[in-house]
Amino acid sequence: MKKALFLWALIILGCNSDKKRSSEKETILSGNDNTMIKSNLYNADDDYERIRSIFSANNPGYSLDFHKQIDQLSSTADQQVLFVQGGGGTAWLNDEMSSKISVGDIILLDPGTSLKVDSLIDLLAFTVPDAPADTIPRFIRPDWDINITDVPGGCATATNAYRRILLTWLGHVGHYLYKSLNAHRVRITDSFTHYHPKNGGFDEFYLVQMVQPGGAIITGNRHDLIENPDLVDESVAKNLLQKTELAVGDLVYLPRGVVHRGINGVLAQVITVPGFIPGAEIGVDYHLKKINEKLGLTGNDSLPYYAAAADSILIK
Repeated sequence: MKKALFLWALIILGCNSDKKRSSEKETILSGNDNTMIKSNLYNADDDYERIRSIFSANNPGYSLDFHKQIDQLSSTADQQVLFVQGGGGTAWLNDEMSSKISVGDIILLDPGTSLKVDSLIDLLAFTVPDAPADTIPRFIRPDWDINITDVPGGCATATNAYRRILLTWLGHVGHYLYKSLNAHRVRITDSFTHYHPKNGGFDEFYLVQMVQPGGAIITGNRHDLIENPDLVDESVAKNLLQKTELAVGDLVYLPRGVVHRGINGVLAQVITVPGFIPGAEIGVDYHLKKINEKLGLTGNDSLPYYAAAADSILIK
């Protein structure tokens, strides 16, 4: 009798354990809200407003706006970071400080400061909560500032990479430290596949300024599955990653949690909020390779991954 009761208890425990594992699998397969959003700033669409709304909700104290074909901005009570996306010329702050400007430059517009330009320009404007240090120039020109030179790394690791650090989190990476928003102007030929965690991570944008034929971004919204290859079968694998071709003027929003990898020649301002926090770039190429091996996926059926980062789990 005791033996029978013991066996029956084991069966019940086993069933409960199976149910728990099944429930855990169903939970992890159920999905999440980590989604890339792309909008072309020169073609009005609903996705632009979605980006603005979700970005502000994810990052209290921040907002963004696109100003097309303007030659002035009135002063406000806000700190703004302006990215020159079109046009160029000479710009003045409060009719005093002046500089040449062109695509790829940043203008730091302090509270109470107005901007005037002698020609029409396009600006992507971020309102940010904190002012940059007075030691940072208000016109940051990556192709003209002797303090800004190519620093291979991140999503452009080749020794001859074009990667200019405009605003940075770390002093050994660049001269201009700012922990409200970072920006690297980068030509992305290939890069490791990664995401930024919800906790302790950061949101990222690609502001596309030039593109070679085939320039694209690979994204996915299920890093939880990618990091658990045992839960992935062929039907799941084919939906893990999507490739989106890019064009000049595209604004790509990558909220925390979105897997991404730029490929094939995309020149972009890579913008992060609050910045490129160390240890918050979690590589997944190792896992993608494992999924391919487990399922025997080859050729067009295989998941694309960056081979140079696939031998171990890479965290930057």
